[in-house]
Amino acid sequence: MADLKFSFAETFLCSAFAACFAEFCTIPLDTAKVRLQLQKKAVGDEVNLPKYRGLLGTMATIAKEERLSALWKGIVAGLHRQCIYGGLRIGLYEPVKTLLVGADYVGDIPLYQKIIAALLTGALAITVANPTDLVKVRLQAEGKFPAGIARRYYGTLDAYYTIVREEGLAALWTGLGPNIARNAIVNAAELASYDQVKQTILKIPGFSDNVLTHLLAGLGAGFFAVCIGSPIDVVKSRMMGDSGYKNTLDCFIRTLRNEGFLAFYKGFVPNFTRLGSWNVVMFLTLEQVRSAV
Repeated sequence: MADLKFSFAETFLCSAFAACFAEFCTIPLDTAKVRLQLQKKAVGDEVNLPKYRGLLGTMATIAKEERLSALWKGIVAGLHRQCIYGGLRIGLYEPVKTLLVGADYVGDIPLYQKIIAALLTGALAITVANPTDLVKVRLQAEGKFPAGIARRYYGTLDAYYTIVREEGLAALWTGLGPNIARNAIVNAAELASYDQVKQTILKIPGFSDNVLTHLLAGLGAGFFAVCIGSPIDVVKSRMMGDSGYKNTLDCFIRTLRNEGFLAFYKGFVPNFTRLGSWNVVMFLTLEQVRSAV
């Protein structure tokens, strides 16, 4: 993709479309991941079994108790997020790389410069898109309500309005710290590893720049991103889904103290299944759309 020259607007639109398509296809996996991450380990004398168990079990429980459509909770906010975050993080990637090395730079850009560029674009993009991420997590976190209990939010726009009315405008940026850390790191892992894995595969005899190569590179990018970003992702989901934490450090310490280190890898399998499939769909779609353009 780097060999082709696109304007920022073209790259933004192609990236936003690919990210939105991937989001729609994989959001049921993300909903299951969020529910698993927000599920807290029983402490003290509590012996209740966890409500959600495993990726398929969580999806089946949600579909059974809340209807199949509940797996797409937060899809509107998710599409809002991908239009902004997906478009900006990839659209700004090439310009930021050029800014770092200089317009007159000749040759292959060093890997560390690519990582720095992806860190910066990921952080900037999610700073703008954080309100959409917050609303998405809040909607996904809502389970089935008992009879007579009113829902907290009645849709995406109502969620934005309710949060601002009850918690203030600044509340839309709740969890911004871990969200910046998570998305900057994951963005660097995805973009840099996708380029690197793709470059390595193309050196293997018999492989060419085709759908199979894009699929393998997308899976590699997803796995690497989940391994690095899962602990931050858990903290982010908990802070956005539960306003009882004082700050990022408080959430991290309480989770570690009450549930142990492995709690930061809760939902790892659905997270990888989701992020791996998301990367495959997104990069495949992006490659095809950019080729068409």
